[in-house]
Amino acid sequence: MDHCSASSPPLSRDEQPLLAGGAASSPPCTIARSQPGVRDGQDATERRRFYVALRLKYALILLAAVAWVALSVKLSQPWLQELSKPLGFGLALFIIAFIAYVPGFMNAFLIGSILSDRRPSRRHFDHLPDVCVLVACYNESENIADTLVSLAAQDYPGRAEVVVIDDGSTDDSLSIARRQARLLSNDRVSIRVLAQRRNGGKSKALNRGFAETSQALVVTVDGDSYLRTDALRKIVERFLSDPPGTVAVAGSVLVRNSRENWLSRSQEWDYFHGIAAVKRMQSMYHGTLVAQGAFSLYTREALQQVGGWPECVGEDIVVSWALLETGARIGYCEDACLFTKVPTRLGQFSRQRQRWSRGLMEAFARHWKLLFKPRMTTLFIWWNLLFLPLDLVYTLAFLPGIVLALFGYYWIAGIMTLLVLPLAAIWNIVIFRVQRRMFHAQDLRVRRNFAGFLFYSVGYTMILQPVCVMGYFAELFRLRKSWGTK
Repeated sequence: MDHCSASSPPLSRDEQPLLAGGAASSPPCTIARSQPGVRDGQDATERRRFYVALRLKYALILLAAVAWVALSVKLSQPWLQELSKPLGFGLALFIIAFIAYVPGFMNAFLIGSILSDRRPSRRHFDHLPDVCVLVACYNESENIADTLVSLAAQDYPGRAEVVVIDDGSTDDSLSIARRQARLLSNDRVSIRVLAQRRNGGKSKALNRGFAETSQALVVTVDGDSYLRTDALRKIVERFLSDPPGTVAVAGSVLVRNSRENWLSRSQEWDYFHGIAAVKRMQSMYHGTLVAQGAFSLYTREALQQVGGWPECVGEDIVVSWALLETGARIGYCEDACLFTKVPTRLGQFSRQRQRWSRGLMEAFARHWKLLFKPRMTTLFIWWNLLFLPLDLVYTLAFLPGIVLALFGYYWIAGIMTLLVLPLAAIWNIVIFRVQRRMFHAQDLRVRRNFAGFLFYSVGYTMILQPVCVMGYFAELFRLRKSWGTK
């Protein structure tokens, strides 16, 4: 099966800026969604589409997902009776619910949502407002130069100020960033570097950069990333095209180093399929749950309203939920592409995903009221709440069930567990086709990654979900936190 190209396109000589210039901040401004630079006639096709009200679409998809669960419950009765003999009815029902029923509901809802996605098209603008890009950097000597090269080459039709905040790096990140700032700054993109005396965490670094800029739009980019030339323009255009009440937009984060080993190859599918599909679905219903720190846009006003980035290990998910709690909308721009380097060693991967799991628990601890907020995205807050029992059942029941099946005991893993496979296969096909169309529209090459897909389908969750469980327990017992994964 084909898969996406995870390597970022190299810059041509013509794209590499040679002019040097000073950094500058633009004065605060109000962002209007109706811009004089928008090109006419772009919504004609959209108006001709058959329109179904979003809330009605949401209800119909929800009903279909519930119907699938009802069918699964009926078909699984022999499995439930068999598993009840050694474990008792209550525990057997709990295990089957989180092996089959809950994942089945999630897959059915995902499929229905992706197939019915009719969000407003991203409009094109001749002129865009000034923007600042905050790059929090800690020990990124191997990557920060490439990140700044990609930012300097943006085709953004407005002024962009890039601010690198070195968070007490112990390598050469600071000197490399300063050198690149002198070489790459030009009349469209200015780059300056701020140095923190000691490592204080990503949120402190971002808040320092936020305090020393004034643009109405704020973009965050990780220091190990590479943006496509049009990424900054597209994420701002998406923001201006989205419905009123949108205060943030998550960009599309894809894998840059997918050809290094089996782990990075499987993560290519995770970013391309799992993460992208969930964000696309959530944005349909006015609430992407995570505007990830790797590449997202926020309005300054909204960030000021929630006090900036909180000091915690999952600052991006916690600030996103703080924005949602105000009633705001967070969107997603699937064609604003940034390529990031993912962990290639199990230790790195484990630390990263444990940090994500801890961030989720931090978000629930601070913004649990979202569970009872009457809006469509409340479903996804509950969805995230179910990750804990899902991961626990997979780790403590399903994996031992596979071992038991090897010895002829099919109580947990057996023929009936195959009920979850058809929807999983359909989901993979649907999101692959959607993502491939998006890639082709941007002239991105689709490459083969069958080995990565095979491991992603069979073995990836056997590593991922136990690691997530470790993260939950690390947060529960308040173990030491760090924002680095290297």
